[in-house]
Amino acid sequence: MATAPGTPVGGKTPKTERGRRTLRALLDAAAEEFGDKGFHEASISGITARAGTAIGSFYTYFDSKEAIFTALVRDLSGQVRDFVGPRIAGIANHLEAEQASQLAFLQFVRHHKEIYRIIDEAEFVDPVSYREHYSSTADRIAQRLQAAEEAGEISAGSAEIRAWALMGINVFLGLRFGVWDEGSDPAEVARISGDLIAHGLARREPGKA
Repeated sequence: MATAPGTPVGGKTPKTERGRRTLRALLDAAAEEFGDKGFHEASISGITARAGTAIGSFYTYFDSKEAIFTALVRDLSGQVRDFVGPRIAGIANHLEAEQASQLAFLQFVRHHKEIYRIIDEAEFVDPVSYREHYSSTADRIAQRLQAAEEAGEISAGSAEIRAWALMGINVFLGLRFGVWDEGSDPAEVARISGDLIAHGLARREPGKA
């Protein structure tokens, strides 16, 4: 799991290890509560019950249900980044790194299916965090694409447009093969998608890579 955000909404930063554990427990519980019930049906009491903390502990770090929801969206974004990043860090070839990135995202989603409901609701509950979630992800992909282009590994093109296209692929692969279906092999899904990214849809002669 990712570490708790350094500065939760409201600026109530934990000063002790115990406080950091409590904050982590509240965020994990909020992910369960919002994931199960949605924002409007979820409650602070439900979050604290899942976290095994007192109501007062909640207000030590958050002013409202909206505040913890915003912190959770940012935390989930950080968790994806922290999960995927190390799994592609040692891969020199960009196309291989993108395939590994897709595989890592699929693996993450299998264990955090609630992310889809929470991020989708953020569009209406907290549009700023919703946009930030996708923009920051696209920025990371674009940086990788730009570096790969400069290294001569991929063709020239708009890193921004390509990044949003790749992110769209990742999002819907995660929904179909991470949330809706656990029977497929994530590595095989990533391999097929990686082939699409590397070679496109153009017809190839049999036996040619």
